Amino acid sequence: MVNKKIQASEENLIHVYNRFPVALERGDGMYVYDTDGREYLDFAAGFAVTGLGYNHKELNDTLKEQIDKIYHISNLYYHENCGEAAKELNRISGMDRVFFTNSGSEANEGALKAARRYAYTKQTGRYEFIAMENSFHGRSFGAVSVTGHDSYREPFEPVVPGVRFAKFNDLDSVKELINDKTCAIILEALQGEGGINLASWEFMNGIRELCDENGILMICDEIQCGMGRTGDYFTYQGFGVKPDIVTMAKAIGNGIPVGAFAMTNDVAEYSLRPGDHGATYGGNPLACTAVKKVIEIFERDHIVEHVRQVAPYLEKRLDELVDELDCVVRRKGKGLMQGLEFNIPVAEINQKTIAEGLLVIQAQGNVIRFLPPLIMEEKHVDEMIERLKRALTR
Repeated sequence: MVNKKIQASEENLIHVYNRFPVALERGDGMYVYDTDGREYLDFAAGFAVTGLGYNHKELNDTLKEQIDKIYHISNLYYHENCGEAAKELNRISGMDRVFFTNSGSEANEGALKAARRYAYTKQTGRYEFIAMENSFHGRSFGAVSVTGHDSYREPFEPVVPGVRFAKFNDLDSVKELINDKTCAIILEALQGEGGINLASWEFMNGIRELCDENGILMICDEIQCGMGRTGDYFTYQGFGVKPDIVTMAKAIGNGIPVGAFAMTNDVAEYSLRPGDHGATYGGNPLACTAVKKVIEIFERDHIVEHVRQVAPYLEKRLDELVDELDCVVRRKGKGLMQGLEFNIPVAEINQKTIAEGLLVIQAQGNVIRFLPPLIMEEKHVDEMIERLKRALTR
């Protein structure tokens, strides 16, 4: 029988999402609940968004208070929460200037424009980008143009020209693509949609060196892997490198739609000028209130340190599944961004985990992603493993 609530929500919609047959109504901590009151343990966190979990009272109260004051003004005017949120993002990222957007795709759009504007201002004649195979940077035209999956780009050809793709973790393949037109290299230090692929130390530091040697900007997309998920505020920090431009979104607002791209002063000096870029809702008081409060809670509650403490237990339990079940090929990832590669169709696994009250998500390469809220405890790992094993053996 068709769920009438799901059927009603689908009327008048264009069907571009492969939705699961679940109508979610509310959440609390590590759990979400459907319209029938059924509980689901969430190891997806809305695609790595709800780092602090659901129904966080302190964050909720702060947002409600801001709504009663003002939640939108033109970005022609200042609002103190915007400046304070930007200051905090710069502090934890090591950057110097921030531009707020509404999403991760928009953050990457802004970063690409900033890189080209930098080249234009310095009159270098550079305009090409090097991106990585299996990468994912969003679905807007600029973002999809640097996304390393043909299936995302081909339906919308011709996309933005001047993009070439190197092999992830193959520094020689990057070197072969560099020329006097290359203005920036964009990459994820830990690919999410592409299959949970972690960059090597040599690759990340090699990219930084190549950029320095050739006058190229390094753009790190931290939209999914950033904001504490891998045991540092941003994954590039674990490699000891500093990019020129960083993009972020998702967990910086814990579910409030907000993104940002940040850059060093050296880049900002030659980059975007008034009128070059804009976003009607970018940097609005409500979104910036969320960013500011999320960072405050992360700091006070030592969320990043907590990730470092609990991540090894998640890795251990997933490794046990690799040893125990023939259908599991290997584990890969870092921190609380983990993946299991299977030798059976993962779409079927997703359906079965939902039936067991567990939410996980797929990735390229026959991989299931585990992206729990960062407040996860060991008991939640045990519960997840129990539900996952039931799903895999049913």
